[in-house]
Amino acid sequence: MKHAVLRGAQCYEEAIEAFKIMLSKLDNAPEARIRQLRQQYVSPSEVEDVIRRAVWIELENAPLRLINTSTGLLCNRGAQINAFKMSTEYKELLSFTTKHADLRMERIKEVVAIYFRSVLLSHRWEETELLLHDIQDKVVYKLNALGGIPKLQSFCKLVRDAGYHWAWMDTCCIDKNNNAELQESINSMFIWYRHSALTIVYLGDVPPSSQSGALAESEWIRRGWTFQEFVAPKVVLFYQKDWSLYLDDRSPNHKESRVIMGELEGATGINQRALSTFRPGMSGVRERLRWASMRVTTLQEDIAYSLFGIFGVHLPVIYGEKKQNAVGRLLQEIVARSGDITALDWVGQSSEFNSCLPADISSYAAPPCTLPSLSANEIQTAVSSLRHTVDVESASNLYDQFDNMSAPRFAACRLHLPCITFRVTEIKWNDSPAHETHSTYRVKVDGLHDLLITTKEPLIQFTLVKPPLQTFLLVRPWDHRLLELPDFTELPDFEEDKESEENYWTAPQSPLDEMPGGSPLEQGLVDSETYSRALRLIVHLGQPFSAFLLARQHRGEYKRIASDHDIIAQAKDLASVHKIMDVKILEIL
Repeated sequence: MKHAVLRGAQCYEEAIEAFKIMLSKLDNAPEARIRQLRQQYVSPSEVEDVIRRAVWIELENAPLRLINTSTGLLCNRGAQINAFKMSTEYKELLSFTTKHADLRMERIKEVVAIYFRSVLLSHRWEETELLLHDIQDKVVYKLNALGGIPKLQSFCKLVRDAGYHWAWMDTCCIDKNNNAELQESINSMFIWYRHSALTIVYLGDVPPSSQSGALAESEWIRRGWTFQEFVAPKVVLFYQKDWSLYLDDRSPNHKESRVIMGELEGATGINQRALSTFRPGMSGVRERLRWASMRVTTLQEDIAYSLFGIFGVHLPVIYGEKKQNAVGRLLQEIVARSGDITALDWVGQSSEFNSCLPADISSYAAPPCTLPSLSANEIQTAVSSLRHTVDVESASNLYDQFDNMSAPRFAACRLHLPCITFRVTEIKWNDSPAHETHSTYRVKVDGLHDLLITTKEPLIQFTLVKPPLQTFLLVRPWDHRLLELPDFTELPDFEEDKESEENYWTAPQSPLDEMPGGSPLEQGLVDSETYSRALRLIVHLGQPFSAFLLARQHRGEYKRIASDHDIIAQAKDLASVHKIMDVKILEIL
């Protein structure tokens, strides 16, 4: 009774002590019937263990250091947990959880989640930003308002007044002299923003009372790190230089503002749906690289490190390795993990890391070359024509050969690329208007129409009459999508989308479906469909395709000859496509 009265009066510490005394009396009661009553109660230490587990689960996706907006002090994990234990929320939770039935994790998780909600800042770094040592063991609110201090103070006050206990700012909440902490922070930053209760975007170069369009002119739009800082969080608010809301939009989430999102789409080239519902990973690799292509960072390696979260990769952070190596390691990981060859679709300068990769992300700025495609009727017409010239065995063998092709992989900066190769039979300088740094060459290739290739690299000219001193190949990287097989990686995420498996699985319609051969009629239909699919593959292979030129090196490896224009090739004769296919896995430096 005393415990209940104290709890009702919000004297939580006294209530907990009264409860402990009651438990002690029950434990030491002389009557067994009284001692048995103790079994329905749970001790405060047991409750503390349950709460502690809930806290650690909640903090798994939170920054390592946070600013306590009440005290203005920077707190590490231990200090954050101690602050919670001293809070009214913790004591109330502890005092109300007295019976085993009260140990409902949902209630505990809810209290813990609300207390540890954090607000993260997205902003453009300025020259006078605060670092960790500037605020360590100091009250933020008491610092002299110089340099970057007013921005931090205004941010913390805004977060505190909105009812949040914790704030995070990248400039001063990471120990950049601690390599392990820096590594973890960069690789976790997307997750931190994704799990933030709110992300505040501070537009320091957007004056008060700005009209629509000012956001698109802000330097924040063009910075490398701000890409993930906007697409990762679920709730975002934009603030102007004086910390007033952009466009005076007082809605709880600017990601739901059609005006602001439309402005962002126009400025970034990223559609509103992607901006609002972005998910990290390897889908749409080439498009994501294009989105990042025009962004800039102060440190050259950050142009790659800022994309780790976008693609869901975890890689070592090695400042000083230079941009080409950082970008190369990122692209190597993307190609190796996804098998997506669209990362090889670029124009510009080759990387020193690997010649099949660009030296700079900006090489992805131009959208992929749009190639003409056939309609369903045109494909069917071409397939019908091929039935008279390509036998079943030849078509099936070609299809099986491609179906068994391995995915591209990297090893020691060398790309092992499955591709279709075509022998170059002639390279001659083309008599075209002079260019200071580039030359254009007319290139003849077995089975393909003649090509014009423009490059900075001088090429050895040769003809069939005058054999080459160096072997050149025109290659088409193998794209598994041409097989028309289902791509299971593009199915919606079951956990996030809450879709039932009935949407993706259908019970067999007939016992024959599960038999190895089925009926003769069914087997004939399967064979016919297999033949048709193989012929459709040949039709696709006969259409124009993006290619690149390789030069053989002394030890048998190849190097890509970079071009400033897309190289588009096409077979001369559709009916002979299956005869000119030379499928190989080439090692490219």
